[in-house]
Amino acid sequence: MPAPSVLIAGCGDIGSRLAGQLQAHEWTVYGLRRDTSLLPAGVIPVKGDLFDWLEPEGWPTGTIDYLVYCATPTQRDEWGYRRAYVDGLAQVLIWMKQHQQRPRRIVFVSSSGVYGQQHGEWIDETSATEPGSFSGNVMLEAERVALNSGFPATVVRLTGIYGPGRNDLSNRVRQGQSVQIDPPVYANRIHADDAAGLLAFLLLADARGVALDDCYLGVDDDPAALGDVVAWMREYLGVTEWSDEVGVRRAGSKRCSNARARALGWVPRYPDYRAGYAALLG
Repeated sequence: MPAPSVLIAGCGDIGSRLAGQLQAHEWTVYGLRRDTSLLPAGVIPVKGDLFDWLEPEGWPTGTIDYLVYCATPTQRDEWGYRRAYVDGLAQVLIWMKQHQQRPRRIVFVSSSGVYGQQHGEWIDETSATEPGSFSGNVMLEAERVALNSGFPATVVRLTGIYGPGRNDLSNRVRQGQSVQIDPPVYANRIHADDAAGLLAFLLLADARGVALDDCYLGVDDDPAALGDVVAWMREYLGVTEWSDEVGVRRAGSKRCSNARARALGWVPRYPDYRAGYAALLG
């Protein structure tokens, strides 16, 4: 059996990391993005805009076994989110239909922002999704587009991604900013390599015939209080002075569980913020 093929629509940072992991298993990887010069070596370029109705240059003419939809909005308002996630995914499905391509599974990269809990509750894939923001509501709508596409589909709700080039929190700690301590504000995170690793793990499992659920949470093992993360980071970075005023804020407070992904056999490379930030800041 030949190795599967995958189209990564919106092949940016996470998509590029995913591509590398699948290439190691000899998968054929197509990467759709506006600037294909930024694609990793070996990824077959598909030059196009998810926000355009024109079919991208180099669209694959053969079989596409898997579609990973991993877009990023160009505008952080409701219109930008809708174009990126709802309209963009619908357009990719149209292009696939025009070429009579029927993927074995769609993997839609979503966000834990679909949950509206704010009081430190534990969250899993069965928890109520009642977001208090336009972004969470749009993501839920886009999830339904994937799940109602007529193809097997899995939604992966990633939490706060950190990694190379994503240094906002450490920069704020270096600047002496503080965070709310009491009551604790719980934050959820996943290293960029682990975010891509979870996506790769699910795709490889499906290709082996493993039955997948329709939703997984992408998060490390330790949804720690943000105050604990900041305190550890101050010590690690040698920061000795900081403001008494709260400068690092979060809209919600919840603790996401990765038990479902863990039960399938996924193991994060960076199980907690200490391991991940030590690798990033070291």
